[in-house]
Amino acid sequence: MNPQVTSLSPHWEHFHHGADVGVRGFGRTLEEAFAQAALAVTAVMIPPGEARQKESVRIECDAPDREILLVDFLNAVIFEISTRKLLLGRFDVRISDGVLRAQAWGETAEPGRHEPAVEPKGATFTQLKVEHTPEGWLAQCVIDV
Repeated sequence: MNPQVTSLSPHWEHFHHGADVGVRGFGRTLEEAFAQAALAVTAVMIPPGEARQKESVRIECDAPDREILLVDFLNAVIFEISTRKLLLGRFDVRISDGVLRAQAWGETAEPGRHEPAVEPKGATFTQLKVEHTPEGWLAQCVIDV
């Protein structure tokens, strides 16, 4: 972990899980943790900050609990990446009464300028966890790549 990151700083990280990739988002709020988890998904493909914020997409989903909401949200992000050929680099997430509304910004992938490492296929229920800790919120799961 970056020594400059405090427990209250929103951030993300990857964790090893066999042939797949675990993603974790941390934040002061549940929304920040979800946004950071989405950034961790996109960071599987390209370095953070490489995608310019030229286009935006709206993402909306609802679920009976926070864990399923995380999987649904990350799968919606992966769907946008796959179908629109977008590389996303910023997320604004709002959650209320089990409904998530997000705005995501990025740009269309350009061969030659972008060289995605791998393409995420889907968020799974493996090691799925959304919890409030003394340091803030954690949102994690394993992404099939």
